Parts: sequence; C-alpha cells; structure tokens
Amino acid sequence: QEQLVESGGGLVQPGGSLRLSCAASSGFTLDVRALGWFRQAPGKEREGLVCRSSLMRDGSTYYADSVKGRFTVFRDKSENIWYLQMNNVKPEDTAVYYCAADRQAGRSIWGPDCYNDLEVAGQGTLVTVSS
Repeated sequence: QEQLVESGGGLVQPGGSLRLSCAASSGFTLDVRALGWFRQAPGKEREGLVCRSSLMRDGSTYYADSVKGRFTVFRDKSENIWYLQMNNVKPEDTAVYYCAADRQAGRSIWGPDCYNDLEVAGQGTLVTVSS
C-alpha cells in the first residue's frame, strides 16, 4: 500500500534550522514520481511550498516565494526518503507540514497548486517556530 510518513517536526527558534523527512513505504519508489511539500497553519489555507517533477522527466523543482532561498529539498535514494531542509525559519513558518507524491510515475508538475495533483500524502508533522 502506498504510504508516506513525515517526521522531524518540533520546536525551533527563529533563525534556526530543521530537517523534515518523508519516508515512503516499500515498493513506492519516490525517484520516479512527482513529489511535493505543503503546509497548513492554524486557521489558514494550505500552502504549496515545493514541487519536484519526476526524475524520469527533468526533476525540475518549484519553490514558493515564501520559502525560496531558505528551504531546499534533497533525497536519499538508497533509503527512499525525501527531505525538506528548513533554514532561517521564521514564526510564520509554524504549521503542519505534509509531503505528497504522485501515484503515477513519470509526470512533471509546477506551480503553487502543484501539490493538488499529488494523490498520496502523509499524516503531517508539526513545526513550531518560537523563541
């Protein structure tokens, strides 16, 4: 069964760093799929943060303006884990963070709503930025 599990959330001070992980279930290979990270803060709508096209395409990566230059994504191919590295975090980064993946392999995605095209999502991990 396709499953994603996020981890790594917690309390971090403004200006600090945090790394979130997105682990996929056995057989659900992340490299061949379009992937995304999105978040939802209390009382706010979901916000798409990062989307990466399948590595079967060009693997092009979209970053929302709100996180560009501060957040980056990378993968551990051997462990089938996708990471969101968060640097210079701000209080407005406080939210539940979700990773998502395309059920279909080999697609390209782009833009702030790209995560809507990704059918498989994890349960989320809470990030709180506070001093």
